Amino acid sequence: MRNFSKGLAVFVVAASLFSGTALATETIKTVVIDGYPARALWVKEFTGFFIPEVDKRLAATGNYKMEWQESYGGSIVKPKGVLEGIKFGLGDIGIVTTIFHSSKLPSQALAAVTPFVTTDARAVAKAIDEIAREFPAMQNEFAKQNQVYLATGVVLDTYQVFSSKEVASPSDLKGSKIAGAGMNLRYLEGLEDAAGVRGGLTDFYSMLQTGLVDQALLWPEAAKTFKIAEVAPYMLQADLGAVNSKTVTANADYWKKLPDEVKTVLKDVSILYRDHLSGLAMERAQASREAYVAAGGKIVEVGEEDRKAWAMAMPNVAAEWASTLNKNGEAGDDMLRAYLDKLKAAGYSGVRDWASGN
Repeated sequence: MRNFSKGLAVFVVAASLFSGTALATETIKTVVIDGYPARALWVKEFTGFFIPEVDKRLAATGNYKMEWQESYGGSIVKPKGVLEGIKFGLGDIGIVTTIFHSSKLPSQALAAVTPFVTTDARAVAKAIDEIAREFPAMQNEFAKQNQVYLATGVVLDTYQVFSSKEVASPSDLKGSKIAGAGMNLRYLEGLEDAAGVRGGLTDFYSMLQTGLVDQALLWPEAAKTFKIAEVAPYMLQADLGAVNSKTVTANADYWKKLPDEVKTVLKDVSILYRDHLSGLAMERAQASREAYVAAGGKIVEVGEEDRKAWAMAMPNVAAEWASTLNKNGEAGDDMLRAYLDKLKAAGYSGVRDWASGN
């Protein structure tokens, strides 16, 4: 009887300890927002990669658990509204499309102001994210928007020109109306009499279908996802370059309240998400081109001389960008050179040295 009582006591203590451990798991509610639909690559991978990876890492210690509320496709904000949505706490974590906010996030345009350098999304993502951690400008810009910078994502291997009418070279774009978003509209200044029309990815199909524009600047994976071949069956493969356009951020007030363990996991997984996303973009690049052709599209390659001529005809938007940052007290020239050096070290030098001032 005495042994039974002793065993019962041990069982009760063990059960209490187990119960206490289970109760110690703290649940953290988190609202994730993006204005783009769930089928968009970066949103789909946030759901399928980022969130499960965070959950797995937190489960390893059992101290915290995230309760995710995912709100996409305009349910809380439109695509251009993520920056303000996170700023004012409509979401705790968001995927900001930075190309919409050149005045508030000027340093995020670094890859966009250096076209014709590389189509390697992985190299661009890594280089931009390293610049963000080596220079304070990018993090400072998000801090002014009440946000904490987590990581930069690159979802496009390269911008191309998708056309509703047949084109054989950049010269055929003379006098055209071309849809774009943000800094890539500046690329059109290297084309005679071409007019840029601002729009968003979700608008390009209807803009081409209705004749509002003749061409649109986007990348093959997006062309496949949004069925662009139906309205723009010609792709001018100019390889304008990979550009970062997605940045994962967190509301600063929300961030302050998070336990250090959760902060560390979110930071680490953001970098994994960065590399996963850019790697996936590269994996899908060729398949997306093939899908475009299978859907009735025709790809026309642009020769190196034509690419160089286009690049040299553009104003030096990179030098302009660096000068603006310099005037704002940031190290624009140093950031530009450091970024191009990182790409050169990775094997990419491009058809124009944007840091030379020429």
